[in-house]
Amino acid sequence: MKRELVAQLERLVPRFDEMLAQAAAPEELEAARVAFLGRKGELAALMARMGELAVDDRPEVGRVANAVKAKLTELWQQAQQRMLPRPEGAYFDAGEPGWVPDVGALHPTTLIQQEICAVLQRLGFETVSGPEVETDFHNFEALNLPPGHPARDMQDTLYITERILLRTHTSPMQVRTMLARRPPLAIIAPGKVYRRDSDLTHTPMFHQIEGLLVDRHVTMAQLRGVLTALVQAIFGPSTRVRFRPSFFPFTEPSAEVDMSCVLCTGRGVLESGELCRVCKGTGWVEILGCGMVDPAVFAQVGIDAAVWSGFAFGLGVERIAMLKYGIGDLRLFFENDTRFVRQFA
Repeated sequence: MKRELVAQLERLVPRFDEMLAQAAAPEELEAARVAFLGRKGELAALMARMGELAVDDRPEVGRVANAVKAKLTELWQQAQQRMLPRPEGAYFDAGEPGWVPDVGALHPTTLIQQEICAVLQRLGFETVSGPEVETDFHNFEALNLPPGHPARDMQDTLYITERILLRTHTSPMQVRTMLARRPPLAIIAPGKVYRRDSDLTHTPMFHQIEGLLVDRHVTMAQLRGVLTALVQAIFGPSTRVRFRPSFFPFTEPSAEVDMSCVLCTGRGVLESGELCRVCKGTGWVEILGCGMVDPAVFAQVGIDAAVWSGFAFGLGVERIAMLKYGIGDLRLFFENDTRFVRQFA
């Protein structure tokens, strides 16, 4: 009795496999499943006969029955996969080449921000973050921009109330960090900023990275060394850097930083003899602003300028991305066109 039942169970596998191979439609597959694996199918009928066996024989036959059931289920699932419908209605052929999945890509703003932060982190800077909705004190007053200061006109601010606004730069993180910690410190603050402006080169929201270092005996030479290392890490070791005197209310002295043009490599003209459209023939492009922290800012946060000194810098992430990747229109960053992003995969 035991041998006969085991033989009948084992014969189910090749019979079921043959029936599946002959199936030409999903309905025929389902019919085969019901015939062999259904509640009233052949497997169930054989397993019902186990009660006729001697008690000692039941465990061995039960193991065979479970193994047969697992194999029948596996064969049916494989047959299902072979017959998955294609979009055009035909059936899946496992022998044909597979489809290449549509893989996404990081946005160029994200790529550049990660690259810049990685360079500065290797130089010892710590990444910090803070609120995008700021107080007038953190965004302006503590940065040497009291009410009525003419330099406030340099930034088209989006106010929520008279004293609450969307931050116009990531510089408030200088103030928040210096209020929360004592020097020495070295931080970078990447994030979104907001200004009331929109054209080919400006958008209401964009990204900045602010840098701040405070310690004893910090000099402009150290600032130049950090920024030169940063620019050459992003654009290549042959990139030249120059500093030009400028004005920012929260740094003194202040400077604009230029680098040799990425398109004409600083010559001002292209190989065709045409004037370079990126640098407009000067051989230089502006890339960021910087300077030594103004003692008036230290006074606002309770740091003794006679003991401590520091430098700060700020750069626009989209500006760097446009120069590195040759992007001519700032609005491409915000139009959500997947064709644009796929170029950076």
